[in-house]
Amino acid sequence: MVRGSSRIAPESAIRSYRDLRVWGEGMDLAVACYRLTRSFPREVVYGMASQIRRSATSIPANIAEGYGRDGPGEFAQFLRIAQGSLKELETHLILSCRISLTSEQQTAPILQCCEDVGKMLRSLIRTVQAGKRTGASNRE
Repeated sequence: MVRGSSRIAPESAIRSYRDLRVWGEGMDLAVACYRLTRSFPREVVYGMASQIRRSATSIPANIAEGYGRDGPGEFAQFLRIAQGSLKELETHLILSCRISLTSEQQTAPILQCCEDVGKMLRSLIRTVQAGKRTGASNRE
């Protein structure tokens, strides 16, 4: 299973990027990618495995960095960067399957998680752009 303990908080309880469900799901996705790439052959550890790990890690990292920025415009921009990293990750996963580093059975649940995280990112971007910054504007 891809998902770990999801961090779900009501909007009123969001005091940190760690309270954002999409950040928690992004972290779970990164963990799943690290686990998947452990079985990769040694000769691709610094190539494909590294690319998968970096793009997966970039998703929650950009959500966190954007949350810590000054305004909703910057936050939305970092969410878009996270979205780009997500698409990069999907591409690496599909390619790793095509070149037989992984199987469809191994990548399917991770790609489903990518789809779910993508939907959450798009929704959060719309929310942030509409000015409803999910508790972030009330940071201390």
